[in-house]
Amino acid sequence: MPWRIAGRYLEACNCDAICPCRMIGGVPGSRSTHGVCYGALAWRVEEGSAGPLDLSGSAAVMTYQYSDHEEGSPWTLVLHVDGPAELGEILLGRMGGKHILKLPWVRKRRTVVAARRTRIEFASGEVRAGESVRLKAFLPVPTNETVSCIVPGHERPGTELYTDELLVEDPPFAFELRGTCAFTRDFEYRG
Repeated sequence: MPWRIAGRYLEACNCDAICPCRMIGGVPGSRSTHGVCYGALAWRVEEGSAGPLDLSGSAAVMTYQYSDHEEGSPWTLVLHVDGPAELGEILLGRMGGKHILKLPWVRKRRTVVAARRTRIEFASGEVRAGESVRLKAFLPVPTNETVSCIVPGHERPGTELYTDELLVEDPPFAFELRGTCAFTRDFEYRG
């Protein structure tokens, strides 16, 4: 079934800004700042469909952790979806898509702890997934370099931010971050 989603992306993790995973000035990224990366990724779908199903207005938030010290740096994740289940299927790579299949939690080993239906609020610089996740990031990191992230795609440079707050109470994850890296950009995926 053909599908397409496009909208806004926001993420934050425990790495120092500018996140070493990013492509900076055309130079590919490297390992996470601390060897273990944990955070939250969020998508607001402004336009989208999976076959005849309208995905516009849906959203997803993923909490995760991986260790660069484990072979293949496998991901452990929880996915929250506000909208049709097909959005979760897309983001987990189960519906294909050239770009999606390159994303680290799709191409590496992973453990999906849970896929939860959750009310998600997504405004400019802010995301809330029920009582589980609260993310705020507004302040840009000063840089003259072009910064891009694999999740929206390196062909789409975005804005590196400092995290105002990332509060996660999402078993098995529980953490609170401030002043770490964040990133925002429009995204578009197809399959």
